Amino acid sequence: MANSSSSSSLSLIISYCLILLNLYAIVSSTSDFNNRHHPMILPLHLSTPNLSAHRMPFDDHYSRRHLQNSELPKARMRLFDDLLSNGYYTTRLFIGTPPQEFALIVDTGSTVTYVPCSSCEQCGKHQDPRFQPELSSTYQPVKCNPSCNCDDEGKQCTYERRYAEMSSSSGVIAEDVVSFGNESELKPQRAVFGCENVETGDLYSQRADGIMGLGRGRLSVVDQLVDKGVIGDSFSLCYGGMDVGGGAMVLGAISPPQDMVFSHSNPYRSPYYNIELKELHVAGKPLKLKPKVFDEKHGTVLDSGTTYAYFPEAAFHALKDAIMKEIHHLKQIPGPDPNYHDICFSGAGREVSQLSKVFPEVNMVFGNGQKLSLSPENYLFRHTKVSGAYCLGIFPNVNDPTTLLGGIVVRNTLVTYDRENDKIGFWKTNCSELWKRLQVPDVPAPAPVLSPSSNESQEMAPAQAPSIMPLFQPGDIRIGIITFDMSISVNNSNINPNFTEVAEFIAQELEVDNLQVHMLNFTLKGNTYLVKWAILPAESADYISNTTARKIILQLSEHRLHFPERFGSYELVEWKIEPQKDRTWWQQHFVAVTVGVVVTLVVSLLSIGLWLAWRHHKALGTYEPVGAVVPEQELQPL
Repeated sequence: MANSSSSSSLSLIISYCLILLNLYAIVSSTSDFNNRHHPMILPLHLSTPNLSAHRMPFDDHYSRRHLQNSELPKARMRLFDDLLSNGYYTTRLFIGTPPQEFALIVDTGSTVTYVPCSSCEQCGKHQDPRFQPELSSTYQPVKCNPSCNCDDEGKQCTYERRYAEMSSSSGVIAEDVVSFGNESELKPQRAVFGCENVETGDLYSQRADGIMGLGRGRLSVVDQLVDKGVIGDSFSLCYGGMDVGGGAMVLGAISPPQDMVFSHSNPYRSPYYNIELKELHVAGKPLKLKPKVFDEKHGTVLDSGTTYAYFPEAAFHALKDAIMKEIHHLKQIPGPDPNYHDICFSGAGREVSQLSKVFPEVNMVFGNGQKLSLSPENYLFRHTKVSGAYCLGIFPNVNDPTTLLGGIVVRNTLVTYDRENDKIGFWKTNCSELWKRLQVPDVPAPAPVLSPSSNESQEMAPAQAPSIMPLFQPGDIRIGIITFDMSISVNNSNINPNFTEVAEFIAQELEVDNLQVHMLNFTLKGNTYLVKWAILPAESADYISNTTARKIILQLSEHRLHFPERFGSYELVEWKIEPQKDRTWWQQHFVAVTVGVVVTLVVSLLSIGLWLAWRHHKALGTYEPVGAVVPEQELQPL
């Protein structure tokens, strides 16, 4: 009987403890997601897809190298978006006082930098609002003069640009203060740019706001900065590798790495950046081609605004056949788009690092005998519908004998356009990691900008790029949770994104533990998922540290999340930070109260158990001996 009572009491205690723990979990969860403080909501401009997956290890051999500083300052700028999904890379440029932000396509084949003007009669809907000259105190139109084309009224200079894909841009030419972001050491400068009034074709429909012209010409941003004497006559681009968006750009001269490979570039042959390509080798064997096949018309041109590579027909067929000969064991399959006759192969596997074991190495031999080695990611792109399949990113240039090398050829390659010495350098590296070595710990304050009515410096408020988070100071509050909304668009409606994998990649990109990333909910409209994510404190912490919070928010604000291509394209809509909730007396003392209640119940149970045992023992010990005289008891009637 005593044992039965003890078991019942123990079961009661366990049940009571479980109830208390469940109540605590509910209260804690409610405090995390529905606290009484007003959340801080900061909108993010919609970003085009940033793709990522496997990142090459940044080994010690590379980490010991440093890109030396030249005497003149440099504009260090990030690259965003992805070459194959968007067809371009963009950077952020700020125009006006106060600065107005724009996402501009980095294009070495263009000489004019232009953005949509607020007065534009035919401009598409782009990533950022149009430039509003009336809001800039430093804006100044370029008046009509003999060296420019003028508008119908003969008052202002105009520009017009047409492109091979039948798109065009036209507008007026103006001058204003241009700044290059808070991470650049180059001070804001006055520069001439185009204010669009009409755009057609791809320029009208693209998400990017406009073009940043890096070509040769007096309207080019590089030429203007060089003419002012504020940077050296050189700039560098570094595009991320396969499945990886973003990269880095430097306006100004850098000291090249010792093993950088160079080719002569003739500035008088054409307005484009060209190299002296003499031979192509596949798997160590030279292709049998005419010596001057790569020297026709404009020669071999580098164009950052072009996605793929285009070779003269003879060179294309020789290169294609040589590559196919080395991968005869792979199965050839149709391309992802039936409108194009892409040459694709399946069975190579998804790991980018393993492609060099399947596909051959291609070497470009320059006129000076130096070689640039192209890994598979420099001539392949992923098949978007078949896992582990790849397609040739090289095509025949049917109507033009010019050899055109687009961005795919220089992925994960630092390309230095050394205009001062008429040469272009190539250095294989991890472009997604290069930005870390381009960081400047102490960026000098921007110098005074120039008055629109004078060529002399005057003391004015600096026209530096605006702060990314003007409303958030991490030291002011303890952050309990960071949430952000993400729109994920999938190309194939039959393929659903694996949100567990997405969460792991978010944790990897934000450098937090996997357990800190939670998917709160999602909705589906057509092929687009709207997903709400939460970043919680680490298990051993009550709140997210200031350092971690600032790093996370910077990455979200600057669209630096890189996801694998198979997840589709994403857009960041908005994010919130919610302060750590002040815990009630019950929450603060929950553990102590629970321990006290449990101890009390255990002591009570033990006391009851001991008392019952004592009574049972007493009952067994009070028996009468045999033969003892006992009082006579009356029998009870039946």
